[in-house]
Amino acid sequence: MNDDPENPWADSAETARTFDAASGDFDELTPTVWGPAGQALVFQLGVAPDEAVLDACCGTGSSALPAAAVGPEGLVHGVDVADEMLEHGRLTAERRGLKNIEFVCADASQWEAPSDVPDAGYDVLSISYGVFFLPDMDRTFWRLVSLVRQGGRAGVTVWRRGAMEEFSSIVFDVASRYSPGLREHGVLRDRTPLHRIDTPDTLEAWLADAGTDSVEVRTLSNLLPATEELCWSLVTGTGLRAVLTGLDSGQVASVRQQIAEEVTARGLRTIDATTLVATGTVRRPPVSG
Repeated sequence: MNDDPENPWADSAETARTFDAASGDFDELTPTVWGPAGQALVFQLGVAPDEAVLDACCGTGSSALPAAAVGPEGLVHGVDVADEMLEHGRLTAERRGLKNIEFVCADASQWEAPSDVPDAGYDVLSISYGVFFLPDMDRTFWRLVSLVRQGGRAGVTVWRRGAMEEFSSIVFDVASRYSPGLREHGVLRDRTPLHRIDTPDTLEAWLADAGTDSVEVRTLSNLLPATEELCWSLVTGTGLRAVLTGLDSGQVASVRQQIAEEVTARGLRTIDATTLVATGTVRRPPVSG
């Protein structure tokens, strides 16, 4: 059940179904989209040997897997509600011989640190592209920050304002020809709390309110060629996949063709996947609200 009117994705069961269905295509986007941001987040967080890391909304592991550089005496807990996504992460970890990372199917908003986490708490909290999908984003993030020790670090990645918007608009315009109700929902930025944290200034202030100091926000530029294959992967491998719900195979094929035609007609040559990477040091309790 969704009790968060600001965020239609706050229904964790519906979110799990959408991303489970997208899991294979989602992982195909790791080299070009999720991976660069995940690596940048782990680097900016300064993840060090022997540390304990909580990676919430971890998906297939774009930031959880790089965090496994904490080594054999460290640990990484990757948490997500979509178990099919997690399975891709587990298989990748197995191929790489990583023994210090565990992918757990759980609701991050209810997560409690298990017994293998030090009493002081996690050293690091990372959330890449997932914080705006959390139910009651502010309170859930504050709670996750509370699981991190004083002096630990917390960080997120989010789409920068304007990123993905032109392409998402095309997708919604085409899909609404088959599902008219989509016109009432709007694109991702309007359907989630993302619009409140998608500039460097608003994201910095939000992290500070969540109980972190020394906040640093960097912009990761990522302009992707708008090939037909990539465009369709961005539909089937992201939250945009929800626009295909209820369509039969013929309609889905038509949506794909018409998206390609609209991309060409509107002269969209690159897709803006620019991302904000923000980190801070956990120093104080979050501002209550």
